[in-house]
Amino acid sequence: MVTDPISDMLTRIRNAARGRQPRVEIPCSRLKVEIARILKEEGYISTYKVVEESKAKKTLRVFLKSAGGRRNAISDLQRVSRPGRRVYVGKTEIKGIMGGTGISILSTPRGLMTGHAARRAGVGGEVLCEVW
Repeated sequence: MVTDPISDMLTRIRNAARGRQPRVEIPCSRLKVEIARILKEEGYISTYKVVEESKAKKTLRVFLKSAGGRRNAISDLQRVSRPGRRVYVGKTEIKGIMGGTGISILSTPRGLMTGHAARRAGVGGEVLCEVW
């Protein structure tokens, strides 16, 4: 049993990227689909799709993107807020990641969004993860 499904998702993506796998399959949830949507919009993955194996079981299939040659588009992913230690930031405390080359994904009252979009919208929230 997985106690932190978001960490499990990020670890599966990280391991597949380091192993140069073309895709990874993850147990599906709405939150994971939203994280995959943000990663696709920001250009870290090529695409994703939800596959129904049965009525009760769905799988999120994430297709990884290579940045050319032997490099992947995702260098690393890091979980910030965990079940044992939640990390919240206000709209003025949202920081840039890796000098602006990475993104942070926040859970805000307006839904999941990147740190840059949250700054523009003037909202803070829980920092779920950082991707670069």
